[in-house]
Amino acid sequence: MATLLADGSDSIDWTLVSRINGFARDLPGWLDSVLSFLGEYGVPLASVLMLVVAWNWARRREDAPSAVAGVLWAGLASGIALVLNIPVRAIVQRPRPFVAHPGQLDLLTNHQANGSFASDHATFTAAIAVGLLLIHRKFGLIAAGLAAFEGFLRVFMGVHYPTDVVGGYALGTSTVLLLAPLAMAVLVPLTRSAARTAAGPLIVAPAGRPSRRSGRRAGRPHSATAPAAPDQPGDGPSQDDYLAA
Repeated sequence: MATLLADGSDSIDWTLVSRINGFARDLPGWLDSVLSFLGEYGVPLASVLMLVVAWNWARRREDAPSAVAGVLWAGLASGIALVLNIPVRAIVQRPRPFVAHPGQLDLLTNHQANGSFASDHATFTAAIAVGLLLIHRKFGLIAAGLAAFEGFLRVFMGVHYPTDVVGGYALGTSTVLLLAPLAMAVLVPLTRSAARTAAGPLIVAPAGRPSRRSGRRAGRPHSATAPAAPDQPGDGPSQDDYLAA
């Protein structure tokens, strides 16, 4: 680990940071400020917006409780991954680029000098992207593009090494995939039960046109209330196939 995360001036990681961050010196100050805002707040907020869009889509499907459960897992997994990153940072204790190489970077934001590996922003956006990919390809690809842009921006801003970003991607992805079976086993019954309560409109949209990608015949009536849970296991949509859209 020490070799992989070497911070010396001859390391590939440092070379990439210095070159990517060097672009900031050639850009107008206002553009640096815009990119810094996007890297700190804008892109993560856009990833959260993708969750909202996916939730709005999910509750209009005929299998809405299962679809909403998938969206819920994407959001929950991003939070769990951030919590898991706390001990990772404590164990690795890698100095940030601007700490290990003072005065050699154009730091675009006032950032605390805490651990650099792994990147929280990369972890968060990657978890959302992978979670959405499991339920809707288009939403997932858009979120993946946001995660890739976020990773570039964190290096561009001078607050992370590329391997910090890769480590965040790995942590976010593994959290979503490894815990998904257990999470869906809990969330699908939960959303089906919630659909029969006052919270039903959050799970199943009011009567309207069913989703074109619902996988059912277009002429089938769409109930204004939650679809009844199947009486027998296996009658409803599988929580394992994750509603590939």
